[in-house]
Amino acid sequence: MSAPSPAPAQWFKALRRTRLGEPCLQSRPSECVQLLKRARAAFQSGCTAQEGFRLAQLQALVRMLVDHEGEFVDALGKDLHKPRFETVVSELILVKNEALHAIANLKKWMQPQHVEWTLATTLDQSLVVSEPLGVVLIIGAWCSPVQQSLGPLVGAIAAGNCALVNPYEHASHTAELLQRLFPSYLDHECYHVVFAGVNNLAEVVELKFDHVFFIGSREDGRRVSQAAGRTLTPVTLVLGAKNPCYVDRRCDLGATALRIAWARFHNGGQSLVAPDYVLCHAAVREGLLRALKRCVTQFYGAEPQESPSYGRMGSPESFQRTRDLLWRSGKVAVGGQVIEAEKYIAPTILTNVVETDAIMQHDITGPVLPILSVEDVDEAIAFVNRRDKPLCVYVYSSDGQVISRLMNETSSGAFCANDSVVQSMMVALPFGGVGASGMGSYHGRSSFDTFSHRKSCLLRGTQFECVTYLRYPPYEDRNLSLMTWASTLSQPGQGWCQLL
Repeated sequence: MSAPSPAPAQWFKALRRTRLGEPCLQSRPSECVQLLKRARAAFQSGCTAQEGFRLAQLQALVRMLVDHEGEFVDALGKDLHKPRFETVVSELILVKNEALHAIANLKKWMQPQHVEWTLATTLDQSLVVSEPLGVVLIIGAWCSPVQQSLGPLVGAIAAGNCALVNPYEHASHTAELLQRLFPSYLDHECYHVVFAGVNNLAEVVELKFDHVFFIGSREDGRRVSQAAGRTLTPVTLVLGAKNPCYVDRRCDLGATALRIAWARFHNGGQSLVAPDYVLCHAAVREGLLRALKRCVTQFYGAEPQESPSYGRMGSPESFQRTRDLLWRSGKVAVGGQVIEAEKYIAPTILTNVVETDAIMQHDITGPVLPILSVEDVDEAIAFVNRRDKPLCVYVYSSDGQVISRLMNETSSGAFCANDSVVQSMMVALPFGGVGASGMGSYHGRSSFDTFSHRKSCLLRGTQFECVTYLRYPPYEDRNLSLMTWASTLSQPGQGWCQLL
């Protein structure tokens, strides 16, 4: 690995900011073009193909997070009013776990995978080789500016790619910290940070990367996908969606309320995987509401605005959209307070919500939880299936049959029973969307595969030309009969005829 050097000052100016949500100074398209050229030249040099290089970069990424933990805590505190506990647990530790898992398994992941032996491949070698894609673009989201930028980067590094990382523009302190630290830890030719705002993403995507990884809203994801399509660039999209949460009448209400309240309101309610609405069995609706109210007080006190454990919204657009949806839907049962100067929305629970309310027509990117009543699991399943496929489906029940029905009779990117959000933190579980909630996945081996091309390879000899000659013109009925007869000798799926 070449010695690190600081990024030239003319690329980016690091600005000191004091206001929540102030965007970064954006990169000019010409700067992105130059960084892409440098990264492509570095990739073509072959340095990223080496296992040792990849391991060194992953280890350096871990050191960066350890050495500068305090600075990441400060940056996320300024950007999102994020408590130190949430920064360490839901941002830094998750990325370190991804990197350490990749380090431990990289040798195995890089090895060619041999295809199962068949009669047709008796004397051949059939294998699948994972090769890096090239230079990839990773676009992070507002929810978790570190985890959702560096988590996918782990997979890109492990798979042997170069990368440009575009953190979320309104998390300016975090984005500029990453821009400052990258050259000191990661190879300064292979890995770069750029600042492209939401409105300029399409222009950057059209620069022609080898893969684009995007986490964020469906609206922005659609623009990214359309821009990538113009250059036939493959994409992975992890998109926000309305994640349903069914609470059965047979459940532990105390534990259910704790886990739902934590999932919905941590990080100031900014999460792509939090429960978006609750479908509550009518028999336990009032009990669940009382339990949720107790949880909010237990977590954040009587005045959440004063709590050091409660965050703020980082994006002005998300704040305004959430505020407007809150004011136009249902009845406030808990919370409802809004302070625009701080981008503060109190932990809020809505009742008397109906399916046609505005808040049920749009993704919720803030600390608001609508509760709707259903009579049974059949009604809950029908409600979920009437809508676009969500990123996550949650169910709280002590009845295994209810859990099984929700898991098997609904479609979603992920499913979790008797908890929320934690499935998206598991390194061994692929995570991604389906349908309207995205395409592709990441985490662990899945990240490695996402940023790799699985190349099919067949290695043959020329010893059996005495048999393979049957496939050559001029075609004769005798040869066709022999090949047809040979194919009937094979067991299902073995394909003797392929040998010819």
